[in-house]
Amino acid sequence: MNITGTIDRPTTHNPQKQDPMNPTPAQPAGLALSEAARTGHLAGTENRTREMQLIPEALARAHMDERLREAEHQRPSARLRNARRLQRHAERATLRARRALALAVMQ
Repeated sequence: MNITGTIDRPTTHNPQKQDPMNPTPAQPAGLALSEAARTGHLAGTENRTREMQLIPEALARAHMDERLREAEHQRPSARLRNARRLQRHAERATLRARRALALAVMQ
């Protein structure tokens, strides 16, 4: 996703309405910069991007894709098992029909 901005401050197409992404804290001259000001992180506002917010969704989507691939991989073997089971069932029904026919002919 190539959308700039954050959840707190989404980017608009109108530059006049757009909030600045990295507001500079107002500091009196001569004071040493705090750790938050030096690293670019303000104490109360964590600048999370949309990509950061959507990481769990992306992980869930990747997990579901993996599960779908696994199910597709197992599908032919399930069909084969089902076909063999139906074949055994049909063979037993054929044997029952032959026995019934033989008993009918014998009497």
